[in-house]
Amino acid sequence: MAGTAGRVAKAMRAGHQASAGELLDLVRSGRATTRGALQQATGLSRATVGQRLDRLFRAGWLREGAGGPVDSPQGGRPSITLEFDDEHAVVLAADLDTRHGRAAVVSLSGEIQAEHHGSLRIEDGPDAVLGELGRWFAELLEKAGQRADAVCGIGIAVPGPVDTDTGKVVQPPIMPGWDGYDIRGRLGRAFAEHAGIKSSGGATGAGGTRSGARIPVLVDNDANLMAYGEQRTGYPDCSAFALVKVSTGIGAGMVVGGSIYRGVDGGAGDIGHIRVGADALCRCGSYGCLAAVASGGAVARRLAESGVPATSGSDVRDLLTAGHPEAMALAREAGRQVGDVLATVVTLLNPGVLMIAGDLAGTPFLTGVRELLYQRALPRSTAHLDVVTSRLGERAGLVGAGALVVEYLYAPERVEERLAALGV
Repeated sequence: MAGTAGRVAKAMRAGHQASAGELLDLVRSGRATTRGALQQATGLSRATVGQRLDRLFRAGWLREGAGGPVDSPQGGRPSITLEFDDEHAVVLAADLDTRHGRAAVVSLSGEIQAEHHGSLRIEDGPDAVLGELGRWFAELLEKAGQRADAVCGIGIAVPGPVDTDTGKVVQPPIMPGWDGYDIRGRLGRAFAEHAGIKSSGGATGAGGTRSGARIPVLVDNDANLMAYGEQRTGYPDCSAFALVKVSTGIGAGMVVGGSIYRGVDGGAGDIGHIRVGADALCRCGSYGCLAAVASGGAVARRLAESGVPATSGSDVRDLLTAGHPEAMALAREAGRQVGDVLATVVTLLNPGVLMIAGDLAGTPFLTGVRELLYQRALPRSTAHLDVVTSRLGERAGLVGAGALVVEYLYAPERVEERLAALGV
């Protein structure tokens, strides 16, 4: 959002008049937070700025803050600052893994107001899983003291490649029965059913949607949303950020220039299926994939073969937490295998931060990654690289899903659409 003022100024020079959505964007970014500053940034008259702001106030999206610095060098009264009102609505967020799920009510500023974590098996299929999520959401709203009409959108992270235009997963290796399924429609209906939202009619709620209107549902890959949440909260100035999630599978999310990089159809970051020369059979049906030899599932399988009870990445995580020596040795070995692949990723992307997350993201695995990464990558590629572990932990996907919804709904062009729908 740091470039908003520059984009607006360029548009002004081209004869474009800033919309209410663009004024809101300037306020949210902190680039212009008084009426005078908005006039300077946009070239609009005082009256026109006032008209645009009035629409935002009537929608409940702006509020006045404390007095700011005096705009005029001649002195006078302090200018009243403008703030995005992050209390007028909430977002529902969910993060699915292969065997469990996490859901939350998230404020527009990213604060988690209520949260639930429980067993939720991807292999049970989308209808059952999304139906249960709808129930969780309704219960969480009650726990958070929020009404259903305060919800402005829903974000969900899933462990597979996603076509973000349709919200459908595309040939997901570890999500049987989910390929091409209408996640948006099913989750929206499930939430409406459990929250008691009528299917038609109704008044406009605080979330900016009518109680009978379909609530926007955004779907993205779990590693993408983890990366987005971590980058925005911990590394906002990092222009190239990469996160690798190593759990039952392996995936990567990348944030470049402040936006998630997804590739042409959502397939970017699927490093778990890079061939590494081994003969192990992967769940995708191919042999030699990185995930088949270095994921949490692969480590669990090797532990089970040696008589240690483990069936998933979460089981390995528990063993690592307990200091199990064989689990620690295998995790370090897996880290070396992943680090070998990441040497190429780092050389190609040249990130400022490489974050390791997921069930295996502990000291043994991280040590292995660093051993091979710094050995194989060119010094030029790692000179300004920080290799770190997750700050947000298991909440990263929830925070990222919430942020994705907020940025989508309050983008300038969508603000105009929503204001028109609200009749302001």
